[in-house]
Parts: sequence; C-alpha cells; structure tokens
Amino acid sequence: MRSLPVGRGRRMFATVAVLAAVAAGLAGCGDDPSDSSSESSPAPTASADSALADKVPDAIKADGKILVGTDSSYAPSEFLAEDGKTIQGFDVDLFTAVAQKLGLKAEFQTADFDAIIPGIGSGKYEVGVSSFTINAERKKTVDMVSYFNAGTQWATKKGNPEKLDIDNACGKKIAVQQGTVQVDDITARSKKCTDAGKKAITIDQYQGQDQATAAVVSGKDAATLADSPVAAYAVEQTNGQLELLGDIYEAAPYGYVLKKDQAEFAQAVADAVKALIADGSYKTILEKWGVEAGAITDPAVNP
Repeated sequence: MRSLPVGRGRRMFATVAVLAAVAAGLAGCGDDPSDSSSESSPAPTASADSALADKVPDAIKADGKILVGTDSSYAPSEFLAEDGKTIQGFDVDLFTAVAQKLGLKAEFQTADFDAIIPGIGSGKYEVGVSSFTINAERKKTVDMVSYFNAGTQWATKKGNPEKLDIDNACGKKIAVQQGTVQVDDITARSKKCTDAGKKAITIDQYQGQDQATAAVVSGKDAATLADSPVAAYAVEQTNGQLELLGDIYEAAPYGYVLKKDQAEFAQAVADAVKALIADGSYKTILEKWGVEAGAITDPAVNP
C-alpha cells in the first residue's frame, strides 16, 4: 500500500481514539479482525446509474448489497471510529458512492490485510477495498480498478533522535505493516545493507499500521514506512511525537480488487468512479479527508 502527498487541512479526530490505538499497538495484542463485521460511516449519496447496475453480476445484486473486505487499521483510508465498530475513511466514503452508482449498498467487513485477496478468490468477499497498490503480482490473480494515486513515506520520532537516513537504515529497527508493498521495500533495502557488508535492517512486521506507528512512538522501532496519507495522518494524530522523514517516492495507483472472471463488472466499477469524478462527488469526498492530492482523472481496469 502506498500513496501520494496529501493536504494537511483534514479534520482531526479525538485524541482519545488515537491514544487507544497507540495503546493497543504498544501492548502488541488485540482481537483478530477476521470475520468481524462493522458499520460504515455515512457517506455522500450517489444516484444509481441503471446502465452500470445492469452490468453487476446476478450473484452480487441478488441481495442488493456488495460485501467489502477491508483492513480497518489504516487511517485515514479505512479505520474504526471512536465507537470501535464504525468503519470510516476516504476509501469507505468513496466506495460507498461507487456502490450506490451500481445500485448496491456497500457492506464493509473488517479483515486481515493479507487475507483479503485470497478472500476475493474464494468468494468470501465480493470486492477488496483497502488501499491496495496495483502491481503485476496482484494482477496475476485478481482484477484491479484504479481510483487513487499513491506513494511511500517514512516517519520517525520528532527530531529524528537516531539520525536515521532512509537510504542507509542498516542496523536499525524499522516497523511496517505485514502484507504491504513496504515489506518488499524494506526487505530490498536490508539486502543492500548486507551485500555491502553492513548490518541488516531489523524488520518488525505488525498486523496493523496503528501498531507499527505505536512502536515508533514508544521508541521500540526507529521509524515506519507506509502510504503517505497514512504517514502524514499518523504525524498529526500523535500530537507531534512523530515527524515525516525524507521525500515521497514510487508513486503507483490504488485499486479495487475483484475476481478475474468479472471483466464486465470491473469495467462497470471503473465507469462508476468516472461518473463520480464527472459529477464532483469524487473531489468532495477526497477533500473531506484531505487527500485530494492523490486524485486521478482516468480510472481503469488493470492499468
């Protein structure tokens, strides 16, 4: 998962919710999110497009809803509100509107990030919406519809007490969320270290990005790398305990994840995003969350 720069004017959420998330991360524990259903936050209402709705597979539209697998630990993309059950974020609002264009109601279900794509293949979920970076490896097994641009950003303790250089993190302890493209990123960086005769990077993988962020706040790890909206949001929500480190790099699009045998449906999803761009709803949703810098103009299937 990766993202582009974002505006810094997004609305702040209550500190108590952030501290609760940090506390959970410091404890290194928590309930397994798999198979956990939650409510999603209200989103702008979009009118259904009958032509697009006709392209929805019968098996999906039979009950009028679409089951969405999402890892709700990745603020501001998808995360739990203060009540601990309502899923909110720009991914939630945007796909809710996409589903409405298709004549459907989106029903979000919290899941482990690395279990979502297998869940799409097995039919457990009908779509995956969780800041998935579109890449060649994922496109081998699923179709992906682009809707947002993304890049990677690092964050460290305020003042960078370990004097960390992201291009030379050899011997440092770095936090990442498991199953993300940042794992591949930091693994490659560690190999460069050992190839040069330096100490390997200690890669601490966490179930949720909130836990990775908490590990940096506590001093357990020197830094974390994540999607840039996520890194920027973490800096804001930890009340200045963290700061961004280095520049954003390796831009790539986020994609909705669908089964391979639903080409017409995938195109309908892309066309629904185009419709939201055309009517201004897309811009309104991104601006609500302060992530409008990642907006795209040309959603497509498997770009």
